[in-house]
Order: sequence, then structure tokens, then C-alpha cells
Amino acid sequence: MPAVRRAVRGATLVELVITIVIISIAIAGVVGAFALISGRSADPLNETRAVALGQLYVDEILSKKYDEQTPQGGVPRYTGACTIGADGAETRASFDDVDDYDGLSDAPPASALGGISGYAGFSVDVSVTCAGTEVGLPASQAKRIDVLVSAPDDRRFVFSAYRANF
Repeated sequence: MPAVRRAVRGATLVELVITIVIISIAIAGVVGAFALISGRSADPLNETRAVALGQLYVDEILSKKYDEQTPQGGVPRYTGACTIGADGAETRASFDDVDDYDGLSDAPPASALGGISGYAGFSVDVSVTCAGTEVGLPASQAKRIDVLVSAPDDRRFVFSAYRANF
């Protein structure tokens, strides 16, 4: 019996070239997306660290008295004018009222007790202003604290809080 030959059909050169082009375009898209994502992988880490750093400074400042003349515990309430700035030759370790922090600039950041590890490249700047009228009080009855945290990727984060005279 004669053998019947079946025609075996393979891929043509044109079909192979089109397949290679389509796969190349898909791979280029995936690699481009991966490069975009990996380039921003440090952003959430820097944001989280900036928030923690801002919270550290704001908490430290808000734990202090409203003014140098305010008695411990805040009673009776300070009745003088709103003053800003360190009183004499105070250092960070001896700051005892909110406005002593005005003009503080730390790079690298530190707590009142000493340095903080893991924050290389970050810097912190603090400003304090009389701001009673911003919150519906007499001008001398509240201070606004602005903490500017600069991250190593040149992004800036501003944290603000008010300290009322009580």
C-alpha cells in the first residue's frame, strides 16, 4: 500500500517576525512600568519617616509651657503680650516654652535627648508665630507652630499646630 504523505504546515517567516514584534512591544511596556514603579519605591518610606519626624517635633513642642512666664500647669493663665524667641542663652535641652523653638533648624534631626538614627538626609525647621486671631482668640492667646520636614528626595512636608494660652 502506498504511503500517504501528509503535508506538514509550519509557521512562515512573516508570522514569526510578527510574533517577535508583538512580544517585544509587550515586554517593553512591562519593563517601562516596572522602571516607573521601582523609581518611586522610596517615596512611601520617606513620607512615613517625614510624618514620624514631624510628629516627634510637634509633640515635643506642644508638651512645653505656653510662655516663659506661664506657671507650671498653666494656672493662672499668662496675661502678657505674645513673645517669640528663646529667653537668654537656652539650648534645645533647656527649652521650656513653645516659642523657644522658633528658628530651630536641625540637619540631621535630633530629639531633645540626642540624635536619631535612620534620618540621614532629612532636615527640620521650626517657626513659631503669634496666631490668636487665626483661631478666634485675642492675638496674644495662641501661637502657631510650623514644622517643615525636608526629605532626602527634596520633598517638603509642613506640619502645623496651635498652642493656646491655658
